[in-house]
Amino acid sequence: MNPAIRVAGVTKRFRSLQALAGVDLEVAQGEFFGLLGPNGAGKTTLISCLAGLARPDSGTLEVMGRDVVRDYRAARMALGVVPQELVFDPFFSVREMLRIQSGYFGIRNNDDWIDEILHNLDLTGKAGANMRMLSGGMKRRALVAQALVHRPPVIVLDEPTAGVDVELRHGLWQFIRKLNQDGHTIVLTTHYLEEAESLCGRIAMLKAGRVVALDTTANLLQRFATHTLKLRLAAPVSLPPPFSARILSQEGAELLLGFDHYDDVGHLLAGLRAAGGEITDMALGKPDMEQVFVGIMNQN
Repeated sequence: MNPAIRVAGVTKRFRSLQALAGVDLEVAQGEFFGLLGPNGAGKTTLISCLAGLARPDSGTLEVMGRDVVRDYRAARMALGVVPQELVFDPFFSVREMLRIQSGYFGIRNNDDWIDEILHNLDLTGKAGANMRMLSGGMKRRALVAQALVHRPPVIVLDEPTAGVDVELRHGLWQFIRKLNQDGHTIVLTTHYLEEAESLCGRIAMLKAGRVVALDTTANLLQRFATHTLKLRLAAPVSLPPPFSARILSQEGAELLLGFDHYDDVGHLLAGLRAAGGEITDMALGKPDMEQVFVGIMNQN
């Protein structure tokens, strides 16, 4: 079975800027896959190449086994993209926009599916509203609907919840999870790292146009993140080695310590007491994707 997405040796340069510097990755059919990286890492450029909006300088990209350059039409039919920017035609209603988008893919009499999308994205009440009259969050949902109108097996979401309030975000992810459970492949880019941690089974991280990490979410958390112990003390203290090596951050009498196993907590507290520390507040934290992301991006 072909992977949903295959990227092999892809490079892309914009004049002096090397946006992609040899990207290799595969996304299996049915995966919920995360693509993370700082601004300028190459995420949107890679998505543009997948969607045929930019042509790579070298390498190959395939969607459901279809080469995006040589077999553009078939590859594009298999792909739905929700862009990062709020790009829309201001002269049409939501329903009109979705009907026109259906026509671009040669699909007629698509109203039943359009109604289902509108319902699941809580847009039914806005179906007749002009796109320019919608809030930013509703425009974002309409763009998700636009990407789904031709029922693509692969859906790429480029920062889909930027500017979306908590309630709308929750409803959007319920619908996207359902699409994934129904067999759709989902590729997500987001700066909300907790979203990637909770949704994605595997994650690739880009830095300067290269993949610098690619593994399951669980493995990344296990390899790169640590448990944390947040302490507030009655007064600042100096911890002797090896306890000082555990300090992740320190601001006055507040300490953030890292540890690998819960058995380590007792040793940390004992060392703190031996140094004369008096604890006034304490909280344990689990490993999270933010720690992983910062750790990987700070590597040389």
